[in-house]
Amino acid sequence: MDYPPRPMRIRVSIIEDDAAYREALATVLRGTPGYACVAVHANAEDAIANLDCNPADVTLVDISLPGLSGIEFLRRFKARHPEALAVMLTVFEETEQIFRSLSAGADGYLLKSTPLAAILQGIGEVARGGAPMSGAIARQVLRYFHKSGGPRRELLSLTRREREVLEQLATGQPLKLVSASLGVSLETLHSHLRSIYRKLHVHSRSEAVARGYPPR
Repeated sequence: MDYPPRPMRIRVSIIEDDAAYREALATVLRGTPGYACVAVHANAEDAIANLDCNPADVTLVDISLPGLSGIEFLRRFKARHPEALAVMLTVFEETEQIFRSLSAGADGYLLKSTPLAAILQGIGEVARGGAPMSGAIARQVLRYFHKSGGPRRELLSLTRREREVLEQLATGQPLKLVSASLGVSLETLHSHLRSIYRKLHVHSRSEAVARGYPPR
């Protein structure tokens, strides 16, 4: 089984301090069928104060907000709404920032240089259960894996195939592509995921990646 159907209309909230970029995102969302911009905030403090006023299916969060950072907002947001979906937007490709975001519960990580059409696709993907990640970010993650000097203690309980699945998860690819890359069925992949989540004591692919390969 692949991702469940995308909601008829994906409600999106934006937290972005760059007024021009914020308005560009909002304009595209308002003008694209299947999407709705339900809230726009210039800072995390305003977003937190109005968190329950306009519930969103997906929240776009600038990582470098003035005052309370996007990562700190995400921690508080996920503490109150652990099932909520959030995609980080950033100009950075720094490994530490990536993993701090994943550890805070980010469901996707996209560069601001990503075309707006691709950001819309990423919103749709995360709403269907995926974990969108810009190619440059995915490469940073994989480079980190190769330089990390071996798995953390938490990974020792995983089988070789489960570790391969976890490494593939970090690329942000849809599960259908991950299954094809590994040469297994989606049913088998979901079985591996359930086992990984259970062994690492996590509930999502981003948490699994962050637990297995945090920044050093």
